[in-house]
Amino acid sequence: MAHVMIIGGGFAGVWSAAGAALARGEADLRITLIAPNDHLVLRPRLYEPDPDSAKVELARILGPIGAEHVRASVSTIDTGRRVVVAGGRELGYDRLVLAAGSELVRPVGLPGAERLFDIDTLEGARRLDRHLRGRDGYSAVVVGAGFVGLEAATALAARGRVLLVDRSDVAGHELGPGPRAQIEAALDELGIERRLGTTVTEVGDDYAVLSDGAKVEADAVVWAAGLRAGELTRQISGDLDHLGRVPVDRWLRALPEVFAAGDMAAAAYDAEHMVMQACQHASPLGKVAGYNAAADLLGVPLREFTPGPYVTCLDLGGAGAIFTRGWNRMVMASGAEGAAVKKLINQAIHPPVDDAAKILAAADAVYLDLPFFPRDENEDRGEHEDRGEDEAVTAA
Repeated sequence: MAHVMIIGGGFAGVWSAAGAALARGEADLRITLIAPNDHLVLRPRLYEPDPDSAKVELARILGPIGAEHVRASVSTIDTGRRVVVAGGRELGYDRLVLAAGSELVRPVGLPGAERLFDIDTLEGARRLDRHLRGRDGYSAVVVGAGFVGLEAATALAARGRVLLVDRSDVAGHELGPGPRAQIEAALDELGIERRLGTTVTEVGDDYAVLSDGAKVEADAVVWAAGLRAGELTRQISGDLDHLGRVPVDRWLRALPEVFAAGDMAAAAYDAEHMVMQACQHASPLGKVAGYNAAADLLGVPLREFTPGPYVTCLDLGGAGAIFTRGWNRMVMASGAEGAAVKKLINQAIHPPVDDAAKILAAADAVYLDLPFFPRDENEDRGEHEDRGEDEAVTAA
């Protein structure tokens, strides 16, 4: 029996499995997802309190659609032999979808780096939650004023003092000037201090040293300084982009028998922009890559990647949220109205569970209109700021 194998249990991996099941229909086709954990982690929500609420059992998605789950980590991909090594054993495939996601870019040679916290993984978010649970009035330093850093800082500000540090001279540099005034106003409202044009050079038990020589109180230092595709991409291609992603064509094919999706795929959004390392792109990338991997084996026409409108929705804690549209990030909602949109989006990223028909219907929905976005997407074309290839933020 022909075999589609998927590496990765995040948004892209799960939706690849569902996309492959959609293409399979009633045909004989084996679908296997390899991931070391039992849950899909809703990574864009790990800044919220109670990180364990941001997960979904993989069995409730894979089981109803007839996909297997191998609980292991992949160490080797041999594209010549069409096998992977997972958990120390070789597993063969006919088509492979690489969707193992991205990793936090961690500092090298930073004294005290072992004391850093992060919200990049469920275990990282749990560790930070345990460390600060039941404590009010703590001092936290957040390193990185991009998307993740801003959401972490504004969430932490609810119960403590927060210092936001970034090498850039503005907060939210990667987000461009569109939402900058609202971001600055929110940080001011929440009393979040900024030290811009600087970074952390040492982390102690209860302090951090900044590159300008200042020593600041810090009960927790949270590292949120960018993402990069996981190392498995190096086993697929020597021609990776600056985020370590594998180049793919409009069908998301990287090699004749390998497709890539999510944060590992350097896919074109349009003629001017590349997709973001974000769940809003990881999900449709997975749906298309999985569908095409199965369709390629079954002789079914492949689908082109046709993503929906680009938006961002940034949670700003007690100051609400900001919802933007287009690559110039025009602010469409802010404050309480933005928070309502963010809540809807955080609910919408949960995949259906237990119901094969609903899961497959969702897998078939690649292009999604999102709130406040005009039907004619061309209204925002032509006013682009080409930041797509320079960003390493996770926009929900």
